[in-house]
Amino acid sequence: MKTNEINIRDPFVLTHNGKYYMYGTRGSECWADEAYGLDVYVSDDLETWSEPKEIFTRTPEFPYTRNYWAPEVHKYKDKFYMFVSFKSPDTCRGTSILVSDRPDGVFTPHSDGNITPDEWECLDGTFYLSGDRTPYMVFCHEWVQTTDGEICAVRLTEDLKAAAGAPILLFKASEAGWTRKHAGGYVTDGPFMYRLPDGQLLMIWSSFGDEGYALGAAKSDNGDITGNWTHAKAPLFAKDGGHGMIFTSLENETILALHSPNSKLNERPVFCKNPALLS
Repeated sequence: MKTNEINIRDPFVLTHNGKYYMYGTRGSECWADEAYGLDVYVSDDLETWSEPKEIFTRTPEFPYTRNYWAPEVHKYKDKFYMFVSFKSPDTCRGTSILVSDRPDGVFTPHSDGNITPDEWECLDGTFYLSGDRTPYMVFCHEWVQTTDGEICAVRLTEDLKAAAGAPILLFKASEAGWTRKHAGGYVTDGPFMYRLPDGQLLMIWSSFGDEGYALGAAKSDNGDITGNWTHAKAPLFAKDGGHGMIFTSLENETILALHSPNSKLNERPVFCKNPALLS
């Protein structure tokens, strides 16, 4: 498959042993009443990909039945952990952690249900390991519940099975000057943490701006999750695309991945090489 043939939202690319593994929200199931699984696509060159391989399959006993959103896979202590959002009609949306011995699965439940608070509507958990090797999950407390969407962080147990404390608020969507109201609220989507070459800690995240769905950036003033966050004045990607992440290519180039356009069944992965803000 070519990149422009793959209908996923929220693309996430893991580079491992000379190959690219791409995960994402199935476009066909994103907004449906039922979801059934998650896939990986494998490539040598970021242009031609394997057919989707199902790496998580919903079982009758699995408690969540819809909104299998934004899978990310991170290698940690010799295993591969998938952070993915789930929902069912009688539960709030939240992020769970799955595990596998391989980046191409099969992934099985690792955490005891969602890591995020049961009474919060949350999504898009991402992994962050601090300088002292403390594991965190950074996630969104959704605008559908808070009106002004929040980016929060929660410390994890060392085995990544549970939260090790209460969530802390990092910032609200309206604090970034480029965000605009969407459907009556300020959206937070898709945080991703990235260490810049000079040691600064960057977070990219998505909301809506003057030209639609967009990707912004913020920096911590102390180089860690506990700092105060200063937002870039303008979006990194301003028009009809977002939910990004950053990875290093096999040729040692810095790549920004996101989906665009942000319209149902038309979403495609987009790769931007060496974006200026990340140099």
